[in-house]
Amino acid sequence: MSSPKRRIETDVMKQEFYVRFKGPEETPFTGGLWKIHVELPDQYPYKSPSIGFVNRIFHPNIDELSGSVCLDVINQTWSPMYDMLNIFEVFLPQLLRYPNPSDPLNGEGSSADDERTQEYVAKYASKEAVDEAGEDTESEDELSSAGSYESDGEQPAGTMDDV
Repeated sequence: MSSPKRRIETDVMKQEFYVRFKGPEETPFTGGLWKIHVELPDQYPYKSPSIGFVNRIFHPNIDELSGSVCLDVINQTWSPMYDMLNIFEVFLPQLLRYPNPSDPLNGEGSSADDERTQEYVAKYASKEAVDEAGEDTESEDELSSAGSYESDGEQPAGTMDDV
């Protein structure tokens, strides 16, 4: 009888949700909206969350196809003092404002190409693109399970303006 109970406990501990993230103002990402997959490990906050862009973005430190983010503060130097607000209000906006082309995850994105970045924003980072992003792999319920980071209305959460 402990097997179903163990499954329930495991499911409760595994926290997985999506956040709508707006591109920072005064950058080539302005006006863009991305859906970001967040998975919290069992050891969170002592172990860093796993985050990835679901819809495409052109950036040297973000893998265009997988959406993986190359960011030291998440991957190597994470501290339990950080929380989700740090990621979405500070770390990701800073990464988009100040890419690190010397440590590219996306070889093509290693050069600062504002025109191509803006083309990607227009093509892949609209509200419609976010609504369609990964819809074959998740239900709308999972998107709304983002708690305080995901609003039920039109306003995306997880940005400095909204939090």
